[in-house]
Amino acid sequence: MFASMKAAFARFRRTPAFTGFSLFFAMLIINILIQGPVNFFSAKNLSTLFSKNAIFLLVAMAQSLLLISGVLNFSVGIMLALVNVVAIMGHESWGLPIIISWTLGIVFAIAASMLNGLCVSVLRLPAMLASFSFMLIIRGVNVLIMGAPQGSVPSAIYKTYDSSVLGFIPFSAFIIAFVFLIWIYIKNTRFGKHIYAVGGSPRNAFAAGIDPVKTQLKAFFVSGFIVGLAGLCLTAMTASGNPLQGEDYGIRSLSACIIGGLGFGGWGSVSCGLFGAGFMVLIQNAVYHTFTLLFKNIPGFTVSSFWQNLFSDIIVFGGLLMTIVTAKAQREALRQGFVKQFKRGERLGK
Repeated sequence: MFASMKAAFARFRRTPAFTGFSLFFAMLIINILIQGPVNFFSAKNLSTLFSKNAIFLLVAMAQSLLLISGVLNFSVGIMLALVNVVAIMGHESWGLPIIISWTLGIVFAIAASMLNGLCVSVLRLPAMLASFSFMLIIRGVNVLIMGAPQGSVPSAIYKTYDSSVLGFIPFSAFIIAFVFLIWIYIKNTRFGKHIYAVGGSPRNAFAAGIDPVKTQLKAFFVSGFIVGLAGLCLTAMTASGNPLQGEDYGIRSLSACIIGGLGFGGWGSVSCGLFGAGFMVLIQNAVYHTFTLLFKNIPGFTVSSFWQNLFSDIIVFGGLLMTIVTAKAQREALRQGFVKQFKRGERLGK
């Protein structure tokens, strides 16, 4: 049994997600040491961590799917606000039932994602330029739908979102698990294999009979659905509407994916984005509690919140550098492995 576990760990070390997992696990240990096991694993603390950061985790998973297929989308952040304003205004101003208005929010997210996909995959516009342009367009649409922050959410919804199942499992954790199960299913389908093929080389994928445009559009569709769910989580968390919130989630999700070990095109997994986002969340949590302890134990100690952000960003930057170096080493090891197997096949053929 020990030998099988050792072999499994050795295989896991060669996967792209290993670096992200290592950073996440190390930061998890640091958080436990700072807060103490009892406080960290308390139902209240876990519920707060998941409910406040589930949006970021979901957006990172949506971005991961696109990166694997060889594209990206900076507008995923402002799409959260699009879902938010449609869900709020659909019920309060358009007279739709809540379930219809919230479903319509997901539909809008999918539509926005698909339009971005059409520009990138069909019109062949650079993904960075297209997504940045859509970020501005969606921001304008949001303001047209909702001119100023307003609206509310029934208490039953945000109380359910903030609740814990069985007294210790955060409700938002089930949403994250649901999306991850979707990815596991996709990864084992033909579509999942096509995503990696197109992301690795669209030309070679086309030569193999795979339609790169169709594959990437499907990736944008699934990504839009996940962002739609994240937007509903944002609506439940804030219990109100704001047309200009969430814009920074676009660049943050991209950072999380890279930190998690995800490369651009045909490399990595959605778990990379999940680990990278978890690492960034735990960094902020650790820095916050560290400064809180300093405030309590050092009389007269005061520091601006900007210093907390600076320390968090420095640690994130260090994790980013570590991931880039490790990912290059993993890719080189994988390349040498392929070369070795190819040469071995040549020798056997002779």
